[in-house]
Amino acid sequence: MIKILAIGNSFSEDATHYLHQIAAADQVDMKVGNLYIGGCSLERHWNNIQTNAAEYLYEENGASTERYVSVREALDMDQWDYLVTQQVSQDSGLPDTYHPYIEHIMDYLKTTAPQAEILLHETWAYETDSLHSGFCNYDQDQQRMYEKLSETYRAEAKQLGVRLIPCGDLVQELRKRAPFQYGQGGMSLCRDGFHMNIIYGRYLLSAVWYKILTGNSVKNNTYIPSTSLNPKAACNEQILQVIKDTVDQLL
Repeated sequence: MIKILAIGNSFSEDATHYLHQIAAADQVDMKVGNLYIGGCSLERHWNNIQTNAAEYLYEENGASTERYVSVREALDMDQWDYLVTQQVSQDSGLPDTYHPYIEHIMDYLKTTAPQAEILLHETWAYETDSLHSGFCNYDQDQQRMYEKLSETYRAEAKQLGVRLIPCGDLVQELRKRAPFQYGQGGMSLCRDGFHMNIIYGRYLLSAVWYKILTGNSVKNNTYIPSTSLNPKAACNEQILQVIKDTVDQLL
C-alpha cells in the first residue's frame, strides 16, 4: 500500500479528493490522508507543530473523518511513504512568506518520519475574475500570479532538495485548451474563482498527484468522478479525456 499524507488546507483538499479512487481504478492500493485547516499558511503549520495544536480536520481518501488531530498525531497514525505540504495560495508567489517556516517544517518532518519522501505541492493561479482578497498581491493578474508562484515553488524545491507536484503548471496549461478557455467563453477550472471545479478541477489535480507519485499513466484510467456536493452534475467523459491526455503529455 502507498500511504500519502498532505499537510495543507483547502487546496490540498481539492488535490487529494479523487486520488484514492484513481489509484483503485489502476489496481493500486493507496491511503490518502489530508490535514485540513482552511487558508492555513506555512507559518501557521509551523506554529501548530510547535504547540501540538489538534486543529486539523483529518480527511481520508477524500472524505472527512470528523476527527481533529495535530500534525504529530497524524504522523504517528501510520508509516507514511509521502508527506506533502504547500504555502497558502495567496502567498504562494511571495518568497519571504516561506521563511523560516518551510525549513523548520522540513527538518521536523525528516526527523519525525524519516522513512517518508517529502514533496512540495505547487498551487495554482486564481481565475481571471477572482474576487479573492489575496489576488491583489498579483495586481489581479492571473498570468502574473502563475509566473510568481511557479518561480517561487521551483526555487524552494531546489533549495530544499525535494520534488515538486506541478499542479499550478497543469492548471495553467489546461486553461489554454478547449473547453477550459474561460476568457473565450469556455468553462472555468475553478468553482468560485480560486478553488477547483468540483469534478474536472479536482480530477485534474488528483491525476497530477497520481502520475508524479506512481509514474503510472492516467490516459486509460477508468475512474469517472462524481460528487455528492452536486448530485445533478454529470461528468462528461470527453472532457475528462482532455484532462487525462494533458496530464500524460506534460508529465
